[in-house]
Amino acid sequence: MKTVITYGTFDLFHVGHLRLLERLSNLGDKLIVAVSSDEFNSLKGKKTIIPWEQRAEIVSGLKCVDLVIKESNWEQKKSDIEKYDVDVFAMGDDWKGKFDFLNDIVEVVYLKRTEGISSTELKTAIRDILLRKDDFDKAFAILEQIKNDLS
Repeated sequence: MKTVITYGTFDLFHVGHLRLLERLSNLGDKLIVAVSSDEFNSLKGKKTIIPWEQRAEIVSGLKCVDLVIKESNWEQKKSDIEKYDVDVFAMGDDWKGKFDFLNDIVEVVYLKRTEGISSTELKTAIRDILLRKDDFDKAFAILEQIKNDLS
């Protein structure tokens, strides 16, 4: 049996996540996904929208995923590879070269990400929409004040 492992935050789960996990599952017989904890994301300077428990539940609900574990720190990768008898360590190509040091114990693979979608882009778009709404609300309040002043 060939076991594949990957790591990620999987916040604001989208089709890019799904396609990546499906392709990763095709690399072996068993796919293990380590979902980054909220605390670990905080150490990395990332703020998640969806809490770990829900992100883990979403990922574990996918038919291509066999096991979800918690990622708590950078150092656990080697011990996870040994603990779960992993054959392939795989990540999106935005991490290309960052985990080559694992090549001595496991095959390291970087897969192309789905173009045109990312959690970062989604968060930016949501922030921009909220800022525009906030600007609209402020403008509306000013117009209301002007209307009241003229009455």
